[in-house]
Amino acid sequence: MKKVCIIFETGANRLPGHYTQFAFTGLPGVEIAALADCNPEPGNTYLLAGAGKLYSSWREMLLKEKPDIAVLCSRLVDDHFEQIKFALEHNCHVLCEKPLAADLRQADELAELSRRTGFKVQIAHLARFAPAFREMKRLINTGAIGKVVNCIMRGKEDHRGGGEDMMVLGTHLFDAASWIFGAPEEVMAEVRCQGRHIASGEVLPTVEPVGPCGGDEIFARFRFPGGVNGTFESSRLGVPDGEKRMGLTVWGTEGALTLRYTGTRDLRICRTFPVPIEDDADFTAVSLPEPPEIPGAEKIDIRRCGANPENYAVRYFFENNRRAAWDLLQSIEKGTPLTAGVESAKDSLEMISGVYLSALKGCRIKLPLEERRHPLTLIGDF
Repeated sequence: MKKVCIIFETGANRLPGHYTQFAFTGLPGVEIAALADCNPEPGNTYLLAGAGKLYSSWREMLLKEKPDIAVLCSRLVDDHFEQIKFALEHNCHVLCEKPLAADLRQADELAELSRRTGFKVQIAHLARFAPAFREMKRLINTGAIGKVVNCIMRGKEDHRGGGEDMMVLGTHLFDAASWIFGAPEEVMAEVRCQGRHIASGEVLPTVEPVGPCGGDEIFARFRFPGGVNGTFESSRLGVPDGEKRMGLTVWGTEGALTLRYTGTRDLRICRTFPVPIEDDADFTAVSLPEPPEIPGAEKIDIRRCGANPENYAVRYFFENNRRAAWDLLQSIEKGTPLTAGVESAKDSLEMISGVYLSALKGCRIKLPLEERRHPLTLIGDF
């Protein structure tokens, strides 16, 4: 039986909004011992998650309960480094919201600590567990759209468009592309603010405290293994329903696959040859295989957890956080590699830092980076 503790801070404008607190609820071989929330009026989340106790301090909880696994629910990247490091130093595996850390130095330290202690860190990069993304990868690998030519990624381009969009949401797309094609080999990028190129040390205020961000307009080209070109674009357009813009499209010599973060997040395919033409392209939904069931797992009652089961995005978080949790449990028990471990999580951070470094230097940048400091903090070094 694995003891699980949950850090679910709702005080001080924390943002635990992706239902990570329910990742282990109802899984076999698990005891959810406690939940920590510094909010003096935390509500009943700990009861809904099945936790036996409520703490006001996450450090006290981890020290007293000595869990096997800690679940870190905050979306704020500045929380992650301290909490992951504390958990690993106290003999605890981790399931953590994305992204892994604010910069590559933090990520390197956490990866080394995980290797040294032998305790695992799984990041909630949920595309790796979602049936639609897994089918996209399978179809690409089996040649369903021929030789892949490029991958086009866009953020939500809402009020956070640009650097913040890249950090908060581009992280998902970067991780998915690295998982499908392999970690990119180089990047060439432009980052602008109000039409001009950003300068070193120019950090913009963000809606959410997610680490250093710059620019309200980003265009980046990545070179992935096998000659696959990938582009990422985000501008502060303030568009409503940004989910309709966010997603990725993969073009091949015999068709295309596309997946947008809207509605039911369907995977769609177009087999028009050699490439789809805008006025007659015919994208149709791809039927997905039934995902394997988790043996002995209880059925999730999303409504009892205070969420709307009719909202597909909610179900996406519930179902794929649970798959990430089960993957971590299997990795602990069998010694198998994690699907979204700390090393793979570094790839998306390499891409983000590479975008800024390329924009500031005005040249193509090789990945992974030799410079581990965040480029936006290197005042005067350009």
